[in-house]
Amino acid sequence: MIKRKDIIKIAIDSPAAAGAGTLAKAISKHYNLFYLDTGKIYRMIAYLKIKFPKKFNQNFIKSKIKTLKIKDLANKALLSDEVGTEASIISKVKNTRKLVHSFQLNYAYNPPKSYKGSCLDGRDITYNIVPDADFKFFITANVKTRALRRYNELKSLKKKISFQEVIKSIKIRDKSDYNRKISPLKKTKDSVLLNTSKLTKRACFLKIKKIIDRKINN
Repeated sequence: MIKRKDIIKIAIDSPAAAGAGTLAKAISKHYNLFYLDTGKIYRMIAYLKIKFPKKFNQNFIKSKIKTLKIKDLANKALLSDEVGTEASIISKVKNTRKLVHSFQLNYAYNPPKSYKGSCLDGRDITYNIVPDADFKFFITANVKTRALRRYNELKSLKKKISFQEVIKSIKIRDKSDYNRKISPLKKTKDSVLLNTSKLTKRACFLKIKKIIDRKINN
C-alpha cells in the first residue's frame, strides 16, 4: 500500500450519534483533510443487504466495495434506523471487516493529493485503522442526548419513528459496538476524551482545534 509522507492523520472513535461526524467534517474542512465516515461503509453494505437479500454474499460485497465511490455514502437512505441496526450486526462479520479495512486504509494513508491529510471517524479507528494517527479523539455524549440528535435527524428526513424507538435503537447499537469480539468500540489511552452532551458544535470544534493547533504550530 502506498503511504503519503508528511500528511496529517486524525482518528476519531465514538458511539452512535455522539456528534463525531459533524466534528470530523468541520475539522476536515478547516485543515483541508480528506474526510471518511467509516460507519457509512457498513451502512452501505447493510442497505444493500436489505435491498438485495437474494444476491447478498461475500462476493457481492467485494464487488460493491471495489466500485464504491465516496459520493455513494451520501445516500440519505443510509441514515434510517433499520439500516443502522443492520450495520451494527454486519460489522461483526470478520470477512466483511477485512474487505472494508483495506478500503479505509487506502484513504487514511493515501488521501487524494489535493488534501493535506485524512480524518476518519468510526468505532475502531484509533487502534485498528490508524494506530499511528497524529491526533486521536474519543467523542461521546449521554444516551438521551444522542437519541435526541438522531431523532431530530430522522424527523428532518421525514422518517416516521418515535423518540423511544430511537433510544432503544441507540442502546442496542451501544451494546453491540462495545461488546463485539472483533474491533469493539473502546477508548485508547492516547485518545483525548470529549463529552459533547452540554457543548455546542462550535465549542466542540474549538476544543479540538486548540489541541491540533498547539501541535502543528510548534
